[in-house]
Amino acid sequence: MKSAIWIPLFDELADPLVVARLAAEAEEAGWDGFFVWDHVRWREPVQAAADPWITLAAIATATSTLRLGPMVTALPRRRPQVLARHTATLDRLSGGRLTLGAGLGSDRFGGEFSRFGDEEDDRTRAGMLDESLAILRQAWTGEPVQHHGDHFTVDDVRFLPRPVQPSVPVWIAGFPGKERPLHRAARHDGFVPVNLEHPDQLAEAVAKIADLRVGQPQASYDVAVTLAADADLAAFEAAGATWWLADFDPHAITVDEVRAVIRGGAFAP
Repeated sequence: MKSAIWIPLFDELADPLVVARLAAEAEEAGWDGFFVWDHVRWREPVQAAADPWITLAAIATATSTLRLGPMVTALPRRRPQVLARHTATLDRLSGGRLTLGAGLGSDRFGGEFSRFGDEEDDRTRAGMLDESLAILRQAWTGEPVQHHGDHFTVDDVRFLPRPVQPSVPVWIAGFPGKERPLHRAARHDGFVPVNLEHPDQLAEAVAKIADLRVGQPQASYDVAVTLAADADLAAFEAAGATWWLADFDPHAITVDEVRAVIRGGAFAP
C-alpha cells in the first residue's frame, strides 16, 4: 500500500510556498504522493483557503517523484473545457504525475454551491459529473471533442497539448454503500470511499467494484483510504486499499502537525 499526505489548503496551509516545501520534505522522507483538498470556502473557524491548481503547480516544480492532484475536485462547479486545460498542463508540468480525484461535492461544509448560485441538487450534479468526465476522457486523447449533453457543449474542439500520460488516472469519490458511486468508480481508475468507518465496509465495496470490472485489468485499479496516522492501516490494506492518504482535522491543522506526520514516515506493511 502506497502512502500520501492529504491536506486541506486552509489557514496556515493557504500559502503555496509553504505547501510546496512540505511536499519536498514528504518526497525526501519516502512518501509516494501528496494530494490537496479543493474548496473555495469552508465553515468557521477556517478563514483562509488557497487555490488547489496553483498550489499543485508549486508542488510539481518542487518535487520529481510524488504523485499529486486534487483529492477531490467537485466537477459540477468547474467548466470541463477549463479543467481539460488545467489537467493537461499540470500533467505536463509534473512529468506525468497527476491523478484527478473527482466527485459531486457537497454544500454542507461551506455552502460552496448555494452561496454562489451553483447547482444544489445531487441528482443533477451527478449528471454533470458524468458528462464532465466523458469530456475530459475525450479531451485527453488530443482528438476533436464533440459533446452535446444536457449540461455541457463542446463543438469540435481539440485540446492540445495532450497530457504526458496516455490518460490521467481518475479516482472517484463516493459513499461505499451507495450503488451509483460504485458503478461510476468501476468505470474509471480508482475509488476514494467517503466517511469510511471499518475495513469490512471497504472490503464489501472493493468486491462490488471487482464484480463490476470483470474482464478489465484489476492490477492497475486503485483504492485510496483517508485515515489518520494512528488508524489500523494494515487492516484496511488487507481489505483492498492500495493507497493510504494521511488525514488531518481541517479545523485545527497546522504546518507543524503535517511536518510531524511526514517525519513519522509512510506506511510500512
